[in-house]
Amino acid sequence: MAERHVHQARVYKHPDHLWVWGKNTYLDENQRTWLPIIIENGSKRQVLVRQEDVEKGEAMSPSQLSPHRLPMMWQLYPRNRYRDSDSNFWRIVYHVKIDQREDLMLEQIPDPE
Repeated sequence: MAERHVHQARVYKHPDHLWVWGKNTYLDENQRTWLPIIIENGSKRQVLVRQEDVEKGEAMSPSQLSPHRLPMMWQLYPRNRYRDSDSNFWRIVYHVKIDQREDLMLEQIPDPE
């Protein structure tokens, strides 16, 4: 009989802040690195931010990052959402850790018209 591995997924404490460190790297308040993957599907704008330990290198200045498709910073707000440096809100779709990979899925909340 084949051996079956069951992967455990748990919800984790959300980072309080995610600051841009480099072109494809964010840093949280605990100095952990997060890598963004942009997902655009029609009118939905989502970002999967994956916590991975990567070499940080030197921080880049905002002028070195231009043009940048993502905000310079996300800050955790009440009601399960983040506010970015451009004053947009992003809801937390999920935040899980499976094996050693931690994923945080954010979806931009459209501005009311």
